[in-house]
Amino acid sequence: MIPKFDEYKERFEVLSDDVIKPGLDSIRTALVKVGNPEKGLRVIHVAGTNGKGSTIAFMESILQEHGFSTGVFSSPALVDVHDQIRINGKPISPEEMDKTFMVIKEAGLSGTLTDFELLTVAAFVTFERLAPDYILLECGMGGSLDSTNVVTPLVSVITSIALDHVGFLGGTVGEIAGHKAGIIKEETPVVVGTLPNEAMEVIRAKAHEMKSELLTYGNDFSIIHDEFVGELIRVPIPKRKVRGPHQAVNAAIAIEAMLQAGVVVDVESITRGVAEASLPYRFQEISEGVFIDGAHNPAAAKMLTETIKSEFPGEKVDFVIGMLKTKDIKKTLDELIPVAASFTFVTFPHPQAATAEELLASCQYNKKKVTKLVSDTIILRKEDDRKKIVAGSLYLISSLLN
Repeated sequence: MIPKFDEYKERFEVLSDDVIKPGLDSIRTALVKVGNPEKGLRVIHVAGTNGKGSTIAFMESILQEHGFSTGVFSSPALVDVHDQIRINGKPISPEEMDKTFMVIKEAGLSGTLTDFELLTVAAFVTFERLAPDYILLECGMGGSLDSTNVVTPLVSVITSIALDHVGFLGGTVGEIAGHKAGIIKEETPVVVGTLPNEAMEVIRAKAHEMKSELLTYGNDFSIIHDEFVGELIRVPIPKRKVRGPHQAVNAAIAIEAMLQAGVVVDVESITRGVAEASLPYRFQEISEGVFIDGAHNPAAAKMLTETIKSEFPGEKVDFVIGMLKTKDIKKTLDELIPVAASFTFVTFPHPQAATAEELLASCQYNKKKVTKLVSDTIILRKEDDRKKIVAGSLYLISSLLN
């Protein structure tokens, strides 16, 4: 479900399937029909269970501080389909989407693709026409069979690997790593974050097979005492708007990816870019003491817990949670318990949303309740003197804010 996407499909009489069909044959055929717009782009390709959005936000900000224009393709939509295709940080306009859909209609792509494949084609068509200097391309799911995996990037980036989308990607970290490793291209550098040993073995083997240089956080580059330290450069990082210890790692991945992509950089611009980077819905304070965060799986929930411990030492917080039933609900909630004062569960409008009652039954904490009051004036308001964190699905958060 991509908000407002159907409006374009209906207006231009373009059909696509609202299903997930991993594979590249259909999109490759479609891209030929629109002139292979992906081939002329300077792309940085980003996969990972968590951290993709943050790493892209850091790269986007760094590039813009250097005077480069940027294009970003990401998912899911935060407000609607327009923000999934961004130019210089701004969602594309309805007028630009109209131009793109006209190309798609005239190429005869109706009925040949899934929704996400069609949107991926739309992104490439848009980027070819508007010609930003660099494209930051986020995998939708996995890597090898994701519809974005039709590019030859300047550098491949894998931010993290944990269990997620197990129905499609496999039930072990090693199996999931195999999918993420699929974005590694021959003789193209690969930058990776902190990975489990099982995942790192898979990535290392794939990089060796493809004769691609592998650069890993903690070995080839790192953050030490608020400074990026790499083989090519050292950069002071005294400030970040994007909070949390894990975000320092994502900033480092972004910097190293810039270097490996051959971007001509200067230290001061990198420092400013990291400091000014922002990312909606990632530990974002929207009113005094009320934060929103899109933590929707166990690994992300663990990072959120570490951020809360770092930002509010010794404090407990009130959680408001809504999640998709496709996620590992119990393990996600378990990761939040160490910093929880209470849990309130809500049902939100999405066909795959878990009900508040289902979430309540999965929670092992004693201070918990459900609420039918999903109005933003109720949920996005602090109670008592404790901080409140609204977390879980990005679909929940966007439904409250928009």
